[in-house]
Amino acid sequence: MKKLRLTLFTLAVFSLICTLFITHSHAFDIEIDVSPNVLNIQSQSTIVTVHTDIAYSLVVGASVFLNGVAIDWWKSDDRGNFVAKFVSDEIKTLDGLIIGDYNTLTLTGYDTDGDAFIGTQDVMVRDNIPEGKE
Repeated sequence: MKKLRLTLFTLAVFSLICTLFITHSHAFDIEIDVSPNVLNIQSQSTIVTVHTDIAYSLVVGASVFLNGVAIDWWKSDDRGNFVAKFVSDEIKTLDGLIIGDYNTLTLTGYDTDGDAFIGTQDVMVRDNIPEGKE
């Protein structure tokens, strides 16, 4: 039942985004800072955090995705900017990640006026067990 609700919610958000995208084809750029900036597939991390330079009050939180992965939760930082949180395992298992190289992560979403925004950052992806953890 929980999976069904999550699936229906995801479909509803996707439909909303598609509708907004059709009516607003222009996206404005934002700056993002992904943490961690080196994504280790073997790490025990649970969250990937994306800091932005867009005001928290201007973002429709549920419209935000990172490379197609739905946002898990969001908050405001101490400057009043939007911070997005994603489940790390969903980012680590993205199709097409190139291990040992930089990969582009793209944050997309909509502001409260219905305008799309986009921000990108390249992060290194590794697949190794930290020393002392073998």
